[in-house]
Amino acid sequence: MSERVARLRKASLEARPALSTERAELMTAFYQEGWEGKVSAPVLRAMAFRYLMEHKTVYIGEGELIVGEKGPAPKATPTYPELCCHSLQDLEILNSRPKISFAVSPEARRVQEEVIIPFWRGRSMRDRIFAEMTEEWKAAYEAGLFTEFMEQRAPGHTVLDDKIYRKGMRDFQADIEASLARLDYLNDPEALAKQEELKAMHIAAEAIIRFAERHAERARELAASEPDPVRRQELERIAEVCSHVPAHAPRDFWEALQYYWFVHLGVTTELNTWDAFNPGRLDQHLYPFYRKGLEEGTLTREQAEELLQCFWIKFNNQPAPPKVGVTAEESGTYTDFAQINTGGLRPDGCDGVNEVTYLILDVIEAMRLLQPSSSIQVSKKNPNEFIK
Repeated sequence: MSERVARLRKASLEARPALSTERAELMTAFYQEGWEGKVSAPVLRAMAFRYLMEHKTVYIGEGELIVGEKGPAPKATPTYPELCCHSLQDLEILNSRPKISFAVSPEARRVQEEVIIPFWRGRSMRDRIFAEMTEEWKAAYEAGLFTEFMEQRAPGHTVLDDKIYRKGMRDFQADIEASLARLDYLNDPEALAKQEELKAMHIAAEAIIRFAERHAERARELAASEPDPVRRQELERIAEVCSHVPAHAPRDFWEALQYYWFVHLGVTTELNTWDAFNPGRLDQHLYPFYRKGLEEGTLTREQAEELLQCFWIKFNNQPAPPKVGVTAEESGTYTDFAQINTGGLRPDGCDGVNEVTYLILDVIEAMRLLQPSSSIQVSKKNPNEFIK
């Protein structure tokens, strides 16, 4: 483990999870502009996402190689008031519970009381659901006879495939534009609904590109005032990476990791997917970039390992967003359940174990972090040394 990774790992382990109101404030500001009812629901959500990506804090920590945080700093956890809005009692529980607590500052309490709760009371998805339920149901729920997490979050348990390693967001936007041009408004009764979904996808793709560009701009600012020539060069490289991905398909190992991380942040910032938005078969996705880097002499095993270790730390910096109501007292983990699978088989049925598989196993052993979760897939076609 390099000195850089040891320092970043220590900072991640020592940082206390805190509740951040930044996302909630931005969402409130956007919805106060009055777009609701003037555009379709998919486009409204896409516009809200674009507003988040254009205004949320850009954080690049000292020594980082993979950049981007869901909150304004590591372990700063956003809230999602459009889904469910924390009460002041919830904040007190989260701040004071002996295990799995979240620091809640006096300023966060003030913002929640004066800005967030007044706007979202009766507007949140949870409030709308509860308004349709019987008094008996609500009494049983509040008594803790049963709980239902899905009224507090969006669907999770999602695995990203390999598309982002082959196409950039500009390519996806071109595909969207082609799909829009093919819509048959005369014969397809769903054409207008499809149009709105496609328009929303186009806006969302532009939003995540802008988020990356803001990181590139910040990296250039930091590089301009960085006295250490080595770190200055790293920041300039970060700016180059963030200028290329996710707008375009990744060209190398570093860009592939950063591309995925921007997508991960985009998905989990847009809505609370607790739990389990996953990179999936990371060893198979990354192997072509790893092999290319080795062959061209632009990447060593040690460099790839350090990048992966920095990538691991980013997952650990993202505590699962805290729950509300009776479930605020019972949540027993910070993990967001992102899962990385290795091994198994390739799509053609051949052995899926490769050099990156072993590299990831080494990273897991060295890092020993709560997140990301990891597993191996085993086939009789896998080599014995992989199982050992």
